[in-house]
Amino acid sequence: MQTKLTLRLEEELIQQTKEISRKTGKSLSQMVADYFSLLTAQSSVRSTLPPITRSLKGILAAKEVAEGDYRSFLEKKYQ
Repeated sequence: MQTKLTLRLEEELIQQTKEISRKTGKSLSQMVADYFSLLTAQSSVRSTLPPITRSLKGILAAKEVAEGDYRSFLEKKYQ
């Protein structure tokens, strides 16, 4: 069920956000919903990670590693 939400923000922030909305093709409502979803997901991850792990999360650039490559790495490492 969708419910209306009123936000009070600085005019400059609203204009900047509207520009991003136009560039991305997403409505402001969708952008806010996406952000709230992200916050909700992060808070559940934060509560399960130890503090030191949480502080390191996202520090490295993401790089896709194929499962086969990782398996090969582990086999070489533990020969």
